[in-house]
Amino acid sequence: MTATYALRDSSTMLRRNLRRMRRYPSTTLFQILLPVVFLLLFVYVFGATLGDGLATRAAGRPGYVNYVAPAIILLTVAGGATSTAISVATDMNEGIIDRFRTMAIWRPSVLAGHVIAAMIQSLVAVTVVIAVAVGVGFRPSAGALGWLAAAGVLAMITLALTWLGVVSGLVAKGLESASNTPMLLMLLPFLGSGFVPTASMPAGLRQFATYQPFTPFTDAIRGLLDGGPTGGHLVVSATWCAGIAVVGYVWSVKRYSRGPRVPPAQ
Repeated sequence: MTATYALRDSSTMLRRNLRRMRRYPSTTLFQILLPVVFLLLFVYVFGATLGDGLATRAAGRPGYVNYVAPAIILLTVAGGATSTAISVATDMNEGIIDRFRTMAIWRPSVLAGHVIAAMIQSLVAVTVVIAVAVGVGFRPSAGALGWLAAAGVLAMITLALTWLGVVSGLVAKGLESASNTPMLLMLLPFLGSGFVPTASMPAGLRQFATYQPFTPFTDAIRGLLDGGPTGGHLVVSATWCAGIAVVGYVWSVKRYSRGPRVPPAQ
C-alpha cells in the first residue's frame, strides 16, 4: 500500500477519534482535573514548607511552584496514556475492529489514529495545566528557545507513553483493566524527582528514583524551563523514549494483528 493510502486512512481514523473526544469530553477533563488538583494541593498545602528546603532561586511557595510544575505537566502526559488505553480497549471489545479488518485500509491506521488523537488531547490538557500553573505563580525563566525545546521533549515523552497506553488497551481483558494498568505510570512522578529531590529519599527508594524514566524526564523539563542543567538528562530521556516507543509500537502492531483478547460484546 502506498504512502498516500496510508496517510489517507490514518487521517480518517484520526477524525474518528477526534469526534469521539468531542462526544465524550470526560476523558479530557479527567486528564486536566487530576493534575490541577495535585498542583493546588502541593502548592497551597505543602508548598511553603517544601519550598523552604529546596535550593531554588526563590524560597517558600514561589520557589516550590517552579520546582513542582514540571512534574505536574508530566503527570498530565501520563494521564493521557489512561485515556488512550480506554479508547483502544473500547474498540477492541465492541466489534468495530472486526469491521475494519474486512475493509481495504492500511491496518496500522487504526492505531495511528489513536496515537495522533491522544497526542492532540495531551497537548490541549498540558496547555490548560500550564495556564493554571501560571495562575498560581509558576514563573519559568526560559525564553522562546527554552520553551520550544521543552515542547519537543514533551512531545517525545508523550509519543512514547501513548504507545504504552495503546499496548495496555490491546492486552486488556476489559475497560476496567484498561483504565487501571496505565495508572501505574501516574505513580512514577511521585517516586522520582518530581515533588522532592531524590537526595532526600531513603537509600533503596533513592536508587529506584534515580534510574526510573520519570526522573530524567522531570529534570530535563525543569532544566529547560528554569535554567538548570539539561545535557545528561536530555540524553537519558531520549534513550528512554526511544526504547519505550519502539517496544510499544512493535508490541502494539503484533498484538493488533492477532485480534482482540475477548469476543466482541453481543
